[in-house]
Amino acid sequence: MKEGVVLDLTELPPHGLGTASLSWWGTLAFMLIEGTGFALSIVVYLYLMSLAPRWPPDAPPPDLLPGTTLTVFLVASLFPNILLARWARDQDLRKVRIGLIIMSLIGIAPLVLRAFEFPAMHIQWDQNAYGSIVWVMLGLHTTHILTDLMETLVLTCLMFSRHGDNPRRFGDVSDNVMYWNFVVATWLPMYACLYWAPRL
Repeated sequence: MKEGVVLDLTELPPHGLGTASLSWWGTLAFMLIEGTGFALSIVVYLYLMSLAPRWPPDAPPPDLLPGTTLTVFLVASLFPNILLARWARDQDLRKVRIGLIIMSLIGIAPLVLRAFEFPAMHIQWDQNAYGSIVWVMLGLHTTHILTDLMETLVLTCLMFSRHGDNPRRFGDVSDNVMYWNFVVATWLPMYACLYWAPRL
C-alpha cells in the first residue's frame, strides 16, 4: 500500500479572489445562464423581423435619443467600475467604499433613463408581437440593472459595517464588478437590435 502525500495548507489564505473563489465561478455560471436568456430574446426579435413584410409593424422606429443616451452612459460607467475592481483586488477599504457609493449612484441613473425608453418605442407590449418582444427585451435588461443595483447597495452597507475588513467581502465586490460588466455588454447587441435594426 502506497503512503499518501500530506500537504501543509496552513499558509493558504482563507478566501481567494477571482478564479480562486467559488463565488466567482458561481457568478460566471449565472451570467452564462442569463446570457442565454438575452441571446434567446434577440433570436426571437430577429425571427419576428424576418417574418414581417415591414419592420417595425404598425409603429415608427424608436426614438434614438433615450436609448443612445443610456448606451453612452453604460459604456462610460465601465471606467469607475474598472477602478473599483482594482481597488478591491488591492483590498483598499477606503477606495472600495468610495467606488461602491459611485457605482450605487451609477446604478440608479439607468433606471431613470429607462423610464424614458419605454415611451420612445412608440408601441405597447400588448399591441402586437413586435411590441411584446420589445418590452420583454427592455424588461429583461431593466431587471438585471435593478438586480445589480440592489447587490451594490447591500455590498456598500456591508463595507461600511464591521464586515468591511473581511477579505471575503473584497471578493464579493470583484464579483459584483464582473456582473456590471456583463450587464453593460449584454445591452450593446440589444441596443443594436432595438434601435438600428428597424432603420435598416
